[in-house]
Amino acid sequence: MVQSSTAPSLSSTHPSSSTDLDTRLDETTQTGEPISAHIVKVEPGESAQAKVMEARIYGSPLEALCGHVWVPSRDPKKLPMCEDCKSIYEMYRMMNDGLNEQPTE
Repeated sequence: MVQSSTAPSLSSTHPSSSTDLDTRLDETTQTGEPISAHIVKVEPGESAQAKVMEARIYGSPLEALCGHVWVPSRDPKKLPMCEDCKSIYEMYRMMNDGLNEQPTE
């Protein structure tokens, strides 16, 4: 794994599916899209960091919260965050925070 430990940490858990989230890099330049950092979506019980490491080693694609698919290979700290991934992540956080609130009497 190359420099994946330098990625910004935005780990959380989706309230309904226990989806672990972690920020990683998008390298798609052939489509003309700007390169940006995405948030990886993983299944419950999976580690986002382990999934990114495996993707870097084997060259396997990852799926972002926004639906974008890519193979990570660069340092995401140097890239702007995908606005769609960021919005989805913030929505998950707000939903999770709402579920964790204790009722007041």
